[in-house]
Amino acid sequence: MKKTVVIGASENPERYAYKATIALQNHRHQVVPVGLKEGEINGIKILKDKPVVENVDTVTLYVGPQNQPAWYDYILSLKPKRVIFNPGTENEEFEKKLKENKIEPVEACTLVMLSVGNY
Repeated sequence: MKKTVVIGASENPERYAYKATIALQNHRHQVVPVGLKEGEINGIKILKDKPVVENVDTVTLYVGPQNQPAWYDYILSLKPKRVIFNPGTENEEFEKKLKENKIEPVEACTLVMLSVGNY
């Protein structure tokens, strides 16, 4: 089980962050959805205001590169082993910062990784 923080979580079932939260839950991973607004995804509360989360394995990003700088310090403070940059979230500047902090940046799709078993 890999504790995963979903950044950019939303109650909108059309959003990939919503779909990823459900898929992670279905694959028995502990999921912590974090978004701009409180809400709920399949019984899991969406947290806001950058909550403290311990023992994070993975952060999966659903926030575009133009909005990521506001999240840099928070994500680094979580000390994840890796950060997944889902399609459309790739960010060379942040990937470099992660590497400097010994955090692995992964350009991939969380949903695909789960479906093929290499999450």
